[in-house]
Amino acid sequence: MHASTPWLSILLPIYNVEDYLTDCLDSIARQYQPGIEIIALDDCSTDKSAVYLRQWADSHSIPLKILYHTQNRGLSAARNTLLGEARGDYLWFIDSDDALEQDAINQLRYIVERHQPDLVMCDFRVWREQQRFKHVWRGENHLHSFSGAEKTLLQDPLALFEGIYRKGHLHIWSKISKRSLWGDDLRFPEGRVMEDMVITPQLLLRVKSYFYMPEVWIAYRQRAGSILATRNQKRIDDMAIACRGVLPVWLATHPQLSARARFYFSYFCVKVHMGVARDMRRLHKNPNIDLTHYRQQLFENIGWDKTDLYWQYLKRGWFLRLKRFTNEY
Repeated sequence: MHASTPWLSILLPIYNVEDYLTDCLDSIARQYQPGIEIIALDDCSTDKSAVYLRQWADSHSIPLKILYHTQNRGLSAARNTLLGEARGDYLWFIDSDDALEQDAINQLRYIVERHQPDLVMCDFRVWREQQRFKHVWRGENHLHSFSGAEKTLLQDPLALFEGIYRKGHLHIWSKISKRSLWGDDLRFPEGRVMEDMVITPQLLLRVKSYFYMPEVWIAYRQRAGSILATRNQKRIDDMAIACRGVLPVWLATHPQLSARARFYFSYFCVKVHMGVARDMRRLHKNPNIDLTHYRQQLFENIGWDKTDLYWQYLKRGWFLRLKRFTNEY
């Protein structure tokens, strides 16, 4: 870290979150310390988000830099603009309807000062208006973003790939990265949703060292009206192509990628495909809709044919999971 620059940039893309914005900003303010810059960008909200953002900034002594898009360009473009403005050694993209958990920044700073990893990964919890027993039973109070060694500096890219896909949480807000990793060329794909599934594996390719902290640092809010809660054809199509090209690039860089790591990537792709299949049937109200195109995309993405994939399931004894897949398939 350099004294002339912030050690951390917290980057907040904002769009129509008037009911949640204060929770997010307050959660950051409670942990604010010198050496942190907070940058928020309003992407032409149609509610009062921009007004509330300005009011919050005027009523707090914590420095908050506010940016505005002149037209709505989407989450990827908002993050790219924020990335271009950030000066911190580390970047933390936080969605403005989520919140930081207590002591997250202090824990992050300790890791950064002691280890200087390229990437820090944290865990999260699901934040619901009404939490039911089934949500607790699913473990939603603590969801792990990585499967692997904890609380130690790691430098194995193959274990990073496998550990990320084994858990299947590719969201960027659970990954704090060095700004230098992004360079001038790595940017979120504008005009597309499911952008984290595209950008995260590209970012991981650049990581030389990483640190996994198995603590809940983010409260991830489940709400109606969010991108993930909205079913439409564009979201379905973007989801179907989000894994395209990941495996060839990783194999080109790391040809020794194990069959086990490939399987966890493939299993992630399978779950994405099953979501695509369900959403297509529900959106078009047709249980027999032709999904041939999406099935072809799946097998192109994983680089295995049906026989190879089924064998990977069977040798692990995953008979019920295979049955669920074939029922959706």
